[in-house]
Amino acid sequence: MPGARIAALGHSQPDRVLTNADLAEMVDTSDEWITTRVGVRTRRIAEPGQTLDEFAAAAAAKALAGAGTEVGDVDLVLVATSTAGAASPNTAARVAARLGMRSPATIDVNVVCSGFTHALALADQAIRCGQARTAVVIGADFMSAVTDWTDRTTCVLVGDGAGAAVVVAADEPGISPVLWGSVPERSRAVVIEGTPNRFTQEGQTVFRWTTTELPAIARQVCDRAGIGPEDLAGVVFHQANLRIIEPLAAKMGAVNAVVAKDVIESGNTSAASIPIALAKLVERREIPAGAPVLLFGFGGNLSYAGQVVVCP
Repeated sequence: MPGARIAALGHSQPDRVLTNADLAEMVDTSDEWITTRVGVRTRRIAEPGQTLDEFAAAAAAKALAGAGTEVGDVDLVLVATSTAGAASPNTAARVAARLGMRSPATIDVNVVCSGFTHALALADQAIRCGQARTAVVIGADFMSAVTDWTDRTTCVLVGDGAGAAVVVAADEPGISPVLWGSVPERSRAVVIEGTPNRFTQEGQTVFRWTTTELPAIARQVCDRAGIGPEDLAGVVFHQANLRIIEPLAAKMGAVNAVVAKDVIESGNTSAASIPIALAKLVERREIPAGAPVLLFGFGGNLSYAGQVVVCP
């Protein structure tokens, strides 16, 4: 049975930067309040007329170029998003059309903040069972589109963007088996619903869950991959909140790892946060090629999914 590995990554974010000072002119908040509670200093926000598939396609194009992969070789496109502008054509189909792909399977995956790691697992499994050889896995969200900009508890968190990975068949597996699950009875702790859709959350419920229950689950991901947390070269959690990321890394025992903290400059981009953060770490070569990296998504639905990957 073949394995799969990440061949290359790419990311795309809007040019518009919204600072904490900008937000302080919009709602009752301050730079000190935001940085103390969530750690965000800036976030990228899409302009009117810009579309989610535009950024998803741009991220995918960068990843394909980095992998040296032709668009015609892609036979599976998976887009993790909870903010698609339309049900049909779905975002994956729009990306395939933008890039001129031939006949890939095009699937959107909605598991909110853990969507990218769920989609990566699906691509890995499709390749392992022979249903695909080259997949593009994208996390893309416009959280600004589902945010109430008068609600300081949520608007200080969010940002927009897309990140992508090219996943290819490999003799030596570079993606460990996924560990995934959810807490259905607490699924309404994070909600995107209504007319229009709006993002709300029970902040304390999410914080307690992530900092008390997830460290053990993150260690189980490492166990499944056959590696100790202390041997990880990098850790990329969903970029939810700096006050969640730092204690989670410490409690799981990732004492030697570079810990992604892109939330500081990008905010919470939901399904896009892990591939954006990982792409930036790889661009800056803060993690060497071939080193083990934990990817661990969590959030909406109180779902989680994680795997250890070989850094491209």
